[in-house]
Amino acid sequence: MRNTHVDEVDGIDRPVLALGTDYPTGHVLEAHRHRRVQFLYGATGVMRVETADGSWTVPPHRAVLIPAGTEHRVTMTGVSTRSLYAEPEAVPWFPRRCQVVDVSPLLRALLLAAVDMPPRYDPHGRDGALVALLLHEIRGLVPLPLDLPLPGHAGLRALCEGFAAAPGVHEPPARWAERLHVSERTLHRMFLAETGMGFARWRQRACVLHALPLLARGEPVARVASDLGYASPAAFATMFSRVLGAPPRDFRSASG
Repeated sequence: MRNTHVDEVDGIDRPVLALGTDYPTGHVLEAHRHRRVQFLYGATGVMRVETADGSWTVPPHRAVLIPAGTEHRVTMTGVSTRSLYAEPEAVPWFPRRCQVVDVSPLLRALLLAAVDMPPRYDPHGRDGALVALLLHEIRGLVPLPLDLPLPGHAGLRALCEGFAAAPGVHEPPARWAERLHVSERTLHRMFLAETGMGFARWRQRACVLHALPLLARGEPVARVASDLGYASPAAFATMFSRVLGAPPRDFRSASG
């Protein structure tokens, strides 16, 4: 099924529904939730998924797993999606929190084939076997570090959201502590308790996630590195590779 809203077919008696949708650049799916779990794959472009407890940046050829009932907002940048919507009882192993995962060539081919299946596919025939293989492949995927946890503390969350929109690698924690009227030591304790990450690691992750859509649309690595405050493209590339396990050029080429 292509360019069909899931609500139109949600009642179909099949454990998994596959939908393909094309979105214009800058399209935003405002906060919503699904009765089924969702495996949201971006065949092109970059997605940003936001929930109450964090955000997930999804580069091309990756996917995000969204649990049933999770309210989420999605910003699309030149995205064509292939989504699977599964009954929760069909995937008891599904994560309870969103996760971004890599998508292998095999899984990609299965997803592309799935959206061409009829909505009331034969669960005991070829299409049913394709769905079973899809779920088998998804179950073994390992999460990628593409999430940015956000704190519940209102003041700290506001600072985090502002930083994520325009990050800089040299942002001093002392400035945050001053704005929150706490000591630096208290700030670091708050940060770890609220996000599960130290300030420096979170700051670094925010820089990487901000860079991803810029790289995907072809921005030069040198310009991205400079905008984030890195002394050189090499310093940025080293940090980027340490976080994601691949150099920035891999994420630039993904958009071509």
